Amino acid sequence: MAYEFQLTRRVEFADTDMAGIMHFSNFFRFMEAAETAFMRSIGLSVMLSKAGLEVCLPRVHAECDYSFPLHFEDEVTIHLLVEKKGDRTLTYQFRFLRQNGSYSQEVARGRLVAVCAARQEDGGLKAVPLPKALVEKIEPAPARILNDGALKFSGNARSDKRRRSPAHRKSRSAAH
Repeated sequence: MAYEFQLTRRVEFADTDMAGIMHFSNFFRFMEAAETAFMRSIGLSVMLSKAGLEVCLPRVHAECDYSFPLHFEDEVTIHLLVEKKGDRTLTYQFRFLRQNGSYSQEVARGRLVAVCAARQEDGGLKAVPLPKALVEKIEPAPARILNDGALKFSGNARSDKRRRSPAHRKSRSAAH
């Protein structure tokens, strides 16, 4: 069963504001892109009806905390973790990591909560249990990963909060 997925993207000019910094709203677009790719990787679609499931996953909560800006042409890895799989809800955690050679710097964290819903005859939506086809393919990430402030990735990439590059250490020590 899957609990994580990584998608790497480059910040495009259209993603930025007049200062060349990625607009805050685009972090949510990147979260959605990572979720779509995650669902595809497990053989489903975010449009569950494409898999013959007559339910949808509307968002009931979305948040993002920003630590550092992303700029035009930055390469960023969006790391999706399944935080919680409830009877009727899915909660995803997202970590945005700017790639810088062999190191990565966490620049933001986001969270999305989606509820499984079925359309009613009157056009409204009603919360229903997650379909078995989805439940059997995903699981919550281990607590040690969800609670870890700095993730280690293949290629020895680390979050900037725990380990700074040798050049950064040198420049700090020279300044003191």
